[in-house]
Amino acid sequence: MNIFLTAFALPLLLLTGCGHDALEAPDTPPVVREVPANWSQEQQRRQTHKRDYLQEHSVAYDWFTRFAFSETDGVPFILLKLLPIIAPEYWGGQDNFLQVVGLNNDPARPGYPLATGIGISAMARSEKLGNIDYTSFTCAACHIGRVRTPQGELQLIEGGVNSEFNIVQYRVRVYNTLKKVFADETDRGIKNTLLVNAFMAALQKIESTQPHYFYNDYQAKDINFSGDYEQQQIALFKSNAHDTIIKFANAAENEYLSYAALLNKNYDGFQEQSLKGFAGMADATGISATSAYSGLQDNFFSRLFASYILPSSPGISDFMTVWEQDKRKASWDSEHESLINGGGQWNGNIPIPMYRNLAAQLTLGLENNDIRVAAFGVELLAGLPASVYPFDVDVALAEKGQRLFSENCAQCHQPHNGKIYSNLGTNLDRSFVVNWLIRKGGIEGFYQQCSPDTEVEMYGKKFKPCAEFDGVSLQGKKNLIISPSARHHGYNARPLSGIWAQAPFLHNGSVPTLYHLLVPAERPESFIKSRLDYDSKLLGFAWDKQQSFSEGYLFDTSSFPTFSNVGHDRDIEAGDKVFKLDWSDDKPSAMALIEYLKTL
Repeated sequence: MNIFLTAFALPLLLLTGCGHDALEAPDTPPVVREVPANWSQEQQRRQTHKRDYLQEHSVAYDWFTRFAFSETDGVPFILLKLLPIIAPEYWGGQDNFLQVVGLNNDPARPGYPLATGIGISAMARSEKLGNIDYTSFTCAACHIGRVRTPQGELQLIEGGVNSEFNIVQYRVRVYNTLKKVFADETDRGIKNTLLVNAFMAALQKIESTQPHYFYNDYQAKDINFSGDYEQQQIALFKSNAHDTIIKFANAAENEYLSYAALLNKNYDGFQEQSLKGFAGMADATGISATSAYSGLQDNFFSRLFASYILPSSPGISDFMTVWEQDKRKASWDSEHESLINGGGQWNGNIPIPMYRNLAAQLTLGLENNDIRVAAFGVELLAGLPASVYPFDVDVALAEKGQRLFSENCAQCHQPHNGKIYSNLGTNLDRSFVVNWLIRKGGIEGFYQQCSPDTEVEMYGKKFKPCAEFDGVSLQGKKNLIISPSARHHGYNARPLSGIWAQAPFLHNGSVPTLYHLLVPAERPESFIKSRLDYDSKLLGFAWDKQQSFSEGYLFDTSSFPTFSNVGHDRDIEAGDKVFKLDWSDDKPSAMALIEYLKTL
């Protein structure tokens, strides 16, 4: 990929959230959802509805979960699966070596050769043996989460947040695996020789001891990873193994070193902690900016320019729930020149869903991105139902909370509210990462990938996924791809469907439960993040560091300014209306409000 395109293809695994450019909130009064009279029946109804929706959109869901972002670039499948052979100390067991970075096997596909969240290029390639298989992260890596039910079962949250996924740790472990091979060697030629020899020796070892190691002889109605297929893939790999290994290793090393450059610029004094990664979070610049940075190190002037590619502020924030995108959909103004009244992504600067989804692909810096992944994502996420709260609800208490929500929350947290709020006291670092230079390059990069004339085949028919939005042609409207940066120095107030699953709260995940959001005086400075147990009383994943825990990690909101847990903690006046945000003086009402929010 052209390094300038890579630089400006900008964020992110986070931008898949959703967002729209709008300066005004809609004039229509918000509609407040009624509390169901029978919660257990409502749970069953919503669970059935979501299951049926996923079945009806099974093709799009497959592309969301299992399809690689490129057919011709990424991490070669065979090399990915050789990593734990070369350095088992950095990876998990052979059943799923990627569990150490928070990617888990799909219980519906036992024996599938990789964890959910890793796509294989063979899934999309028409000629199955026309190339070696490549892998990449998929949308599911960030957006299929898990929760532990009262029965101790792990329930998937499709379209939610994978709070276990640690993308930084994945890249660190890949680099450490390579470093184990070349140690302190600095000569590029010698390093390459050492790496090629190590991977080929590991491949020879596996071939002689585990003939079905790579593909597990997995077969299903849509794919046949038989033993013959495995042998043919190995033969294809060997035919150009030397170049393939060197390209992979050089890219992985550059990604690591470039990410370190980003840390040195924006996380000074916090580099060591940042290299451990924060599961469920990522920096909004993704790999795109750092990939470009690594390509501009040849001389003083290019290094000087490269420093401008890296954003000037930290952009780390939580992954987002991505369901019910139709509630966040932008609309055209009367002249069909601007997009208004949409919102939902953290700062809402990519209003068109196709480009918002494409941002997640481009953040990996791959060549020849398969834009059908983004197009199928638009289809799936528009109406994907939120996952229903899986625990009990006190209906009578929730009915009291409904009135409080209507009076104090609904005006902002309504569908199609694109207003950007910068007056809530939250840390604004994340909202400043897209500067004018990144915006300009991003527009060009996105347009190069998908213009109104770009055509793909979906469901056996030709389709132009970037030709129009909401019935209006996008010809001549390239500047709408990313809206002006100055309009997004703040955050959206998103609709709150399935808000229980977004925990912890605020854009940087600094508040463990909704109780702590509503009662800011009791917010803990540090807590356990990324546990799968749930605090059904305070509405958030289990967080108390005083309790024993075997999963998750300690998150200290005082460790770095961008993690600040301040904000959304004081009442807001708008004209003659006061919206109550701080319920410290009325905790019973806070608990009623929490009970209502469980039902959304």
